[in-house]
Amino acid sequence: MAADELIDVDAARAAVLERVEPLAAEEVDIAGALGRVLAEPVASAGPVPAFDNSAMDGFAVRAADTAPARRDSPVTLAVVDESRAGHPAGRALAAGEAIAISTGAAVPAGADAVVRVEDTSAADGRVEIEVAVEPERNIRRAGEDIRGGDTVLEPGSVLGPAEIGVLASVGREAVRCARRPSVHVLTTGDELQEPGEELRPGGVRNSNAHTLPALVERCGGLVAATEIVRDDPGSTRAALERALDADLAVISGGVSVGRHDHVRPALAALGAEQVFWGVALRPGKPTWFGVKDATPVFGLPGNPVSAIVTFLLFVRPAIRAMVGAGDPADESTTAVLDVDYPKRPGRAHMIRCRLDLREDGWHATPTADQGSHVLTSMIGADALALAPTASEGLRAGERVEVVTLPSEPR
Repeated sequence: MAADELIDVDAARAAVLERVEPLAAEEVDIAGALGRVLAEPVASAGPVPAFDNSAMDGFAVRAADTAPARRDSPVTLAVVDESRAGHPAGRALAAGEAIAISTGAAVPAGADAVVRVEDTSAADGRVEIEVAVEPERNIRRAGEDIRGGDTVLEPGSVLGPAEIGVLASVGREAVRCARRPSVHVLTTGDELQEPGEELRPGGVRNSNAHTLPALVERCGGLVAATEIVRDDPGSTRAALERALDADLAVISGGVSVGRHDHVRPALAALGAEQVFWGVALRPGKPTWFGVKDATPVFGLPGNPVSAIVTFLLFVRPAIRAMVGAGDPADESTTAVLDVDYPKRPGRAHMIRCRLDLREDGWHATPTADQGSHVLTSMIGADALALAPTASEGLRAGERVEVVTLPSEPR
């Protein structure tokens, strides 16, 4: 690629994923596994549920004994025992008998149905059955959910509350998950100030030092450190040396061609290989990506929206690949754009938009002014809608590709 040639978005994402490897797995207790990515298949040693149990409070019976039962002509059976949750009945059921049973309790031997308590009247050791029931009524059979030996979760599964519940149900206290990558975040610029400081002339609130670590956590990484780097060659190189000790490094600002942009020369001096610099993208053109040994390094633009958009398009897939999850591009969908969107050909545009589900599918509406400095355009955004590189503008009613934004920790 020529020095002044811009790489397109898809080629840039592919170049990132070609140079990222999954990290080694580690044992994780299921109590701390929320949002982690499974690195092994999980099978159930036994059936779930482990035994036949009742779906209702009522009475375990032989279905044949209830055949003559009617509301105005109930069948009377002797209540000979009770089966409650955690305390099975102590005897089998014989003809002409019933055993009181609780929801989830073991079905006693000899019983083939459960009559709801609402369809009975019990007193003095006997129960009147007012309805006939067929065999299997209100019984959950062993293995109805999971059979012994079944694989319940595959590698690459993101562990949400349901998945963790399934792990517990098959008796797993811990599972092997891909290690979360450590990420060192650098924000560069003499103008940067923290939220609590009084703004000096020319000062800018350092929003990237807060949005980027939040994105790291949201997308499955661990923030190793966050640093502010002033516009000084020596300070920049020293900070980058520290950042390269992490599994992944993210730098915002300082990657352009100005006299005070020191990131690219410092990375070159440290031996980092440049894979691409400059993406045919708005916002996010001055994006740099390279590798130093096994550490992927991302130089993102300093404009706050550009930093978020390029993180989502390039850093997020890298983190997901490192933890063994799928590419978020595989989760993209389409939506109908509800307004005209003017643009010139030459760069793809990522439009921050809200999604609304209607009868004909998703509809997308831009959130606000789409300038790369308008951080509030990310508030309420559900997705990034793609206006392709060669497009000369989009018309209301066109269907466009959208990449949904992460809404839960991954």
